Amino acid sequence: MAITLDPQLLEILACPSPDHAPLRPGAPDDPEADALTCTECGRVYPVRDGIPVLLLDEATLPGDHGTSDADSA
Repeated sequence: MAITLDPQLLEILACPSPDHAPLRPGAPDDPEADALTCTECGRVYPVRDGIPVLLLDEATLPGDHGTSDADSA
């Protein structure tokens, strides 16, 4: 199921990593995923119950296949 966020909210949201790049809906391998992807670093943030979880510990890095930053440290 694709996420539906207010377009104005999507314009405001940014990746919490130091680059603070914009986010786009979906994941790199699944454009319909309940997730937001950073346009700069590629981190994928989950969207749970319609709420973006913009925590670095919850994000997955490109190629991690479901592990979070905390799992790789």
